Amino acid sequence: MAKIELQSLRLTIIIMSTYTVSGIAPTTTQAQLHDFFTFCGKIASIDYQEKASTATIAFEKPNAAKTALMLNGGALDGSTLTVTSDVIHQDEDHPTPGSYEQSDKPRAGIAAEYLAKGYKLSDQILQRAIEIDSKQGISKRFLAYFHTLDKSVGERALGPDQTISAKVQTTVDHAAQQARALDEQKGYSKIAHDYYLKAIASPFGQKVKAFYTETSKQVKDIHEEARRIADQEKSDAPKAPDAQPTGSAAIPEQKTEAAPTVV
Repeated sequence: MAKIELQSLRLTIIIMSTYTVSGIAPTTTQAQLHDFFTFCGKIASIDYQEKASTATIAFEKPNAAKTALMLNGGALDGSTLTVTSDVIHQDEDHPTPGSYEQSDKPRAGIAAEYLAKGYKLSDQILQRAIEIDSKQGISKRFLAYFHTLDKSVGERALGPDQTISAKVQTTVDHAAQQARALDEQKGYSKIAHDYYLKAIASPFGQKVKAFYTETSKQVKDIHEEARRIADQEKSDAPKAPDAQPTGSAAIPEQKTEAAPTVV
């Protein structure tokens, strides 16, 4: 789909990457469709025909559309989705390896994010993600980002020539919050950067690094990474304070002990 805009007397043509989704459950809302497919990348528009249980979704980049096609056969609201497109979407090259968006991530990493959020993807889809990464080299491009993460985020959050790994954990947490705010404003990542930051220094850091930097993977590796993401999100979630008892419940119950029996 082509969108034509007139900006300052200049004719600009923006090519959108579109695909069609069918088999949508009657209970699925447009917001749910957006949440599901935004893991693939930035969505330009959604034309949802509820009566026909179909939707036409346009992405800003072909990388995202190609990831969406990978999800053919995935489940949403208990319904199996059929994802198709009339064109072949090719990945875009990125001359600046430091600026990554959600659609630039390895497909295996995106699949792990889906699983971590509770969505159901078959092992066939996960294998499809691994094969795309192997052919397209997405993980290799993401490797440059992963290696420079420590320094680049440290400089943005803490100042020139600063790294995250050299700081104490409290500073890491603060820097991660700043970096996440900056990057999410630009739509760089669905999963916040603090996950990668903490992963680098964690006991499972080497496994995470291998997952995102090596193209040789198995389906079980995606499941393991999904569990790591889910566990990290649980540990980062704010815990509700314990309820304080009021009234008579606040007074501890007096316990009495029977007097010893003298024989």
